[in-house]
Parts: sequence; C-alpha cells; structure tokens
Amino acid sequence: MPQIIPIKDLKNTSEISDMCHKSDEPIYITKNGYGDMVIMSMEIYESVMQRFSMYKDIEVSEKQIETGQVQDARIALREMRGKYGL
Repeated sequence: MPQIIPIKDLKNTSEISDMCHKSDEPIYITKNGYGDMVIMSMEIYESVMQRFSMYKDIEVSEKQIETGQVQDARIALREMRGKYGL
C-alpha cells in the first residue's frame, strides 16, 4: 500500500530516508491535503527509469513493425556477422 505523508513531516530527513529505503514504492507527499510530490530511493528510481526506457524501446519497435520496417532475422544476423567480422 502506498505511503502518503504531509509535507511538514519532511523535517525528519533521516526518518524519511529510512522510509524510502525500506519501501519498494514511492512515498507520496501532500501539501494542504493534495498531492504535491513523490520521493523514492535511488535504487527504486533507477529501476523505474530502466523499465521506462525498456517500454520506450518496445514502443519504437512496435511502430517499426506497423510501418513495415522489419527484416528477416537470418538475413539481419548474417549482415551483422559480416559487418563486425563475427
């Protein structure tokens, strides 16, 4: 379940840091009862960014398939082997 804390609790920086590192999810910060920010550990952030990059690559690949920018895998591998001397 996501953790939601008010912005005034950010005064306890070491406690917030511990919360970020113990949780596998971001922590939502509210201001005047409304969502304002999200904080997370560096490990979770890097994991999220890596996943985002992968989804972006998949989206590009799907668009290439839709537009017919595809090639037979055997031909592509043969060309790569020839190009790089493998």
